[in-house]
Parts: sequence; C-alpha cells; structure tokens
Amino acid sequence: MVRVRGRVQGIGYREACVHRAQALGITGWVRNRMDESVEAMLQGSPEQLADMCDWLRDGMPAALVDELDVTQVQPPFPRFDHFDRLPTL
Repeated sequence: MVRVRGRVQGIGYREACVHRAQALGITGWVRNRMDESVEAMLQGSPEQLADMCDWLRDGMPAALVDELDVTQVQPPFPRFDHFDRLPTL
C-alpha cells in the first residue's frame, strides 16, 4: 500500500498512474482520498514495485510529492488481475 501526499489531485495523477502501472505490468488499484492524498495498492515483482514507487515520487512533472509512505500488506490479501482507478474514499 502506498500513500502519496502533496499536490497529486486535480492534475491527472491517478490516470497517469494507471497508464504507468499497466506499462510496468503491475496489478492493483489507485484512488483519491478525502484528505487530498492518493492511495494505491500495488502488486508485482520487487523490481516492478521499485520502478512504480520511483514514478509515483518523481514521474509526473505536474505533481509535487511531499511524502511517499509505503506499507507492506501482510497476507492474506486479494490478488488483482489488472490495475484500476477506484472512486474517492
């Protein structure tokens, strides 16, 4: 689970995140949070996840990421077969 804080809403960040995750072969989801952060559940190889976290931090020029919190989710957890954008929580 990744939480991204900063200027990441209202700039197409989630849509770009979906495209980047799909390009890397990552499964899971991304959604806006009411506190103006973005949350993502990412599943993939360690290399894929590292690449995605690098992108979440620095990959979108319009974003100003102040903080990137990564939390490993312990099993059991659902397995995803694609990457989606979810409604705001």
